[in-house]
Amino acid sequence: MPSQADTPTDARRDLALLELIRAVGETGYRFVTVTPETHRRVLERRAAARACDLRDVFGWNLPFDEILLPQPIRNALRDGGMMVREEGACKSLVRISSIGDRLFLHSAYPTEDADAVFLGPDSYRFAAFLSAEIPALGPVRRLVDVGTGAGVGAIAAAPLLMDAQLTLTDVNPLALRLARINAAYAGLDVETVECEGLAGVPDPLDLVIANPPFIVDPLRRTYRDGGDLHGARLSLDWATEAAGRLAPGGAVLLYTGSAIVAGRDGFKEALGRAMAARGCATRYYEIDPDIFGEQLDQPGYEEVERIAAVGAVIRRPPTNRTAAA
Repeated sequence: MPSQADTPTDARRDLALLELIRAVGETGYRFVTVTPETHRRVLERRAAARACDLRDVFGWNLPFDEILLPQPIRNALRDGGMMVREEGACKSLVRISSIGDRLFLHSAYPTEDADAVFLGPDSYRFAAFLSAEIPALGPVRRLVDVGTGAGVGAIAAAPLLMDAQLTLTDVNPLALRLARINAAYAGLDVETVECEGLAGVPDPLDLVIANPPFIVDPLRRTYRDGGDLHGARLSLDWATEAAGRLAPGGAVLLYTGSAIVAGRDGFKEALGRAMAARGCATRYYEIDPDIFGEQLDQPGYEEVERIAAVGAVIRRPPTNRTAAA
């Protein structure tokens, strides 16, 4: 589970975090992670409160008295380097969320650090999108999860694939670290590659999945900033790169957000043109018509009437017919 580049200290901490998620899982722990705005509102109701149970510690990320945690969980959190003391109480530097019957480590609230590893409502929609679309694809030898974050996509997809190699990429070393731990907890053997997009991944590519950042973020946080096109630039770039490298019969499953301006979906139009230029067919649909409405108050969204969660299924024909890029 630790990578070859890990130091002995890193490896020990990763093993401690694996023990942490195992120990928490043995309690029957479940927690559905909400948007940062919902999280903020819930914490406002509990101002100055301390944690009463594991959901408070690892879900709502409240400060806690050390004695609250069972010793195996307390030791694993401390040995993993993820327990700090603040103003006479302890706090976890990781959260644990459940998606279905799986648990995932990800970053503490609020996710303001440049290397924060985000998991939230989009992760649940992404997992459901993959579950709906993968069974129709046929055999997959290798899955590449681009910008994997906490590893939700690859881990959710794995039970739907028969012995496929799982490759996870991200520019964030902390994301790859937590993804490896989450995969190990799920009993999966994965390859992780620190790179931008697919730069470090060799061909052939027969299934690429991605849930790119799609928000206009003035702070340029890696997990959040989708660039121009009202946040859709990174989604377009990743899809275009992946489509250009697909093997015959290969597919890209893209879950993202698209800003709707005056009733038009500019991302859908740009994606359709880019995929047609690469000889790929695209099926595109809205998964949720209105998400992250609070973003409309932010700079860059003055013309946007809503943000839609969308899914795109991109397929290369099973022959070697290609079009000029």
